[in-house]
Amino acid sequence: MTKDLTQDLLHEPLSVINIGLEGFCAELKAQRVEVIQVNWAPPAGGDPRLADLLAKLGS
Repeated sequence: MTKDLTQDLLHEPLSVINIGLEGFCAELKAQRVEVIQVNWAPPAGGDPRLADLLAKLGS
């Protein structure tokens, strides 16, 4: 990306897709940033062993 293009992008309004952390979304909204919140969490609460077992059930 060229320096001019980067500078141009930084002067445009932001549109953000936030995945997971609702606090980050709230902070952006407080600054009047257009943001879409996607509620996401790692499968099985982030437990790799449980995620592996769940994956085996689905196959």
